[in-house]
Amino acid sequence: MKRHEFLRGLHKASANRNYLEIGVNDGRSLTLSRVPSIAIDPAFKVVTEIRCDVHLAKATSDDFFARSNPLGHLKGGRHPLRNLRRGRSPLGHWRRTTLDLSFIDGMHLFEYALRDFINIEKHSDWASVIVFDDMLPRNVDEAARDRHTGAWTGDVYKLIEILHRYRPDLETILVDTHPTGQLVVFGADPTNTVLKDKYDEIIAEYEVPDPQKVPETVLERASAIQPETLLGAGFWAPLVRSRNRGTKRSRGWEPLRRSLKQLSDVSR
Repeated sequence: MKRHEFLRGLHKASANRNYLEIGVNDGRSLTLSRVPSIAIDPAFKVVTEIRCDVHLAKATSDDFFARSNPLGHLKGGRHPLRNLRRGRSPLGHWRRTTLDLSFIDGMHLFEYALRDFINIEKHSDWASVIVFDDMLPRNVDEAARDRHTGAWTGDVYKLIEILHRYRPDLETILVDTHPTGQLVVFGADPTNTVLKDKYDEIIAEYEVPDPQKVPETVLERASAIQPETLLGAGFWAPLVRSRNRGTKRSRGWEPLRRSLKQLSDVSR
């Protein structure tokens, strides 16, 4: 399954009420959204028809999230009927805005992707779905920090180990999509500051010169599951119900986490 086909499936499975994307490029992934969306890219060149209520932010993701109200577009106006017509919650202006589905496909260096995750997690919760693109490079050249190939993932694959090591409270699932895989993250906790606190320590350890030492498990996609397996899993409907009802993390996260662990165990 190709990356955009999988992303289309995630929109359907997660029944997301909003969408945020970092790295718009020509708009091929953004065109999949039908809900209020925010798309961030300092140099987008959209050539695809966009069919959602979108705020296109021509900015770096760091600058965008430094704004005083970065998700203001998703809140909408004060009038409840106006929000309903635009697919937003009628009470959305007064509630905390929580991202349902986010896609990170910006600068292909791990430190940028890590900052993107830190910023997105502040506006997410346990029922949010966060996706990293280009997590399974096919060879060492493709994984280089300094681009010298046509297809290029950079070294964002390092987020697999970083999240496993520093954030074992999250559940991460590698997905074997064509051409270069994706990582889906569940269980976001906006109160957790470990990655921010340890950022300098992480950079000092993981930023190394080319050629990168890409783990064989990454190159061989050893722990990646088939996208159809994830999209067809039984936890999506309970997740959507819990999210829409505002179920607290203390009640909703552990059942979801058990389902995700079972999915990973069965697929390996």
